[in-house]
Amino acid sequence: MTVTNGVNSVNGVHGGKKDGFGTRAIHVGSEANTETGAVIPPISLSTTYKQEGVGKHKGYEYSRSGNPNRNALEETLASLESGGSFALAFASGSATTATVLQSLGPGAHIISVNDVYGGTFRYMKRVAEENQGLQTTFVDLEGADDAMVLTAFRDNTKLIWIESPTNPTLRLIDIPRIVSLARSHPSNPLVLVDNTFLSPFFSSPILLGADIVVHSLTKYVNGHSDVVMGALILPEHHAALATKLRFLQNAIGAVPSPYDCWLAQRGAKTLHLRMKAHGVNALAVAKALKHSPYVEDVIYPGLASHPRNDLAYRSLSPHARKFVESLPKDPEGFPYGGMISFRIKGGAEEADKFLTAARLFTLAESLGGVESLAELPAEMTHGSIPEAERAALGIGSNLVRLSVGVEETEDLVADVEQALETAVNRK
Repeated sequence: MTVTNGVNSVNGVHGGKKDGFGTRAIHVGSEANTETGAVIPPISLSTTYKQEGVGKHKGYEYSRSGNPNRNALEETLASLESGGSFALAFASGSATTATVLQSLGPGAHIISVNDVYGGTFRYMKRVAEENQGLQTTFVDLEGADDAMVLTAFRDNTKLIWIESPTNPTLRLIDIPRIVSLARSHPSNPLVLVDNTFLSPFFSSPILLGADIVVHSLTKYVNGHSDVVMGALILPEHHAALATKLRFLQNAIGAVPSPYDCWLAQRGAKTLHLRMKAHGVNALAVAKALKHSPYVEDVIYPGLASHPRNDLAYRSLSPHARKFVESLPKDPEGFPYGGMISFRIKGGAEEADKFLTAARLFTLAESLGGVESLAELPAEMTHGSIPEAERAALGIGSNLVRLSVGVEETEDLVADVEQALETAVNRK
């Protein structure tokens, strides 16, 4: 048995007024321990819990079904994802994906954005399709018009899977538009948004109409590259769906350890501070890339030159918009998360030289940590996608993805500029 999350005083609502994002990040789920007064939740490693009588316990029976640290983290997550009421934590983002897709049952059909994360594509095509008969139609949800999107719907369409921005080409999906199309169709599929790239700070998909939000907590929410974990968040009106998913969470058992939950909750306390720094640094690096003679193309929706910059601004969460509007006006753009992709002049050789010449951008997979990372999607994170499909999506040998960290801004800009000079100009 587990404790159910809800919107109440422990969710950051007091006297009808909701605390700010940073306040909720620090306090919700982190109430002082009633036994010791400890202001930080203790780590509960016990796998089982004493019962005063059969079925008479304090909300916990067995740690796979519920653990104080996991429940505390889930309370925090439900509070941070604006509009969220229920949160479920899993052992990885991939386990989260698997649980959602398994909940659809056999023979279901889903629509997925075509530029989806490689691991999600792999599960849809190599696992769910083969083992449960799941059918997936991949659609350019950014560029396709309403009629084209609706053509992809079927009578058994149960889910629309959105990433926005997508990984790695940072396509932006108009979430309210897709929600409206889903509601207009007789199959009325659920709309899921993978919000990993922007985090609950920069984007609030539930406020835009989404039914489910997915996070790889490994990335920004934890933020320190030392936890592998995922989560689902749902709004209050999806209590029945949350119950179904929680049953699967327990039955499948892909749950995170108490220590990982403790670490992720600690990381979430500084999410608002880190995301502001990620955004400011990413905008500065994106501007440097845009002005570099060694770069063909920069993809950062926060740049004013990005074709969907207006949509990026409209999609900002209320708290992110407040942050952006507090900054001095920059005609070149505004902070919009910490992820940048760019195409270096040349090909695989130049991309490889850039990645090895960078001093502060470590060549590594993953993203969202305090440290800056760089990778080559075509051969790393998206290697599981067939080459022809990668080419159609624009994931070529010269596409580099950056996860801009929270180091000093001028140091990151200088590092990118010297790495480009080394890779392209000094042959």
